[in-house]
Amino acid sequence: MYADTETIRRILEDTGDTWAVVGLSDNRARAAYGVAEVLQRFGKRVVPVHPKAERVHGEEGFASLADIPFPVDVVDVFVNSDLAGAVADEAVAAGARAVWFQLGVVDEDAFARTRAAGLDMVMDRCPAIEIPKLKG
Repeated sequence: MYADTETIRRILEDTGDTWAVVGLSDNRARAAYGVAEVLQRFGKRVVPVHPKAERVHGEEGFASLADIPFPVDVVDVFVNSDLAGAVADEAVAAGARAVWFQLGVVDEDAFARTRAAGLDMVMDRCPAIEIPKLKG
């Protein structure tokens, strides 16, 4: 319901290759770290967004989406569901083209707001699982 195949394909293949990954730090034990690695392997530029603003996978980190000084195509959200809606709103304000809520991240109101703003959105899915399905 929140992740139809065509929207997933469009975000992964047509929306652009600059992905801000909110919640990405240099903690290798966190899911965001491994997913960001997969995104890079499939040609995406990963921009870490975390309060610590750490460099991760060779990319400069930023404390917030508003701090990124260049356009971002997709905002990939690795925060708790209760914080995710605010991140989706920030993505809209920042001019992102799509928002992706990771597995377990669900906020139906944020989904509705983001779609109403004209952005593609996927919720409760992981691009590291979806990319290989598209690439065969």
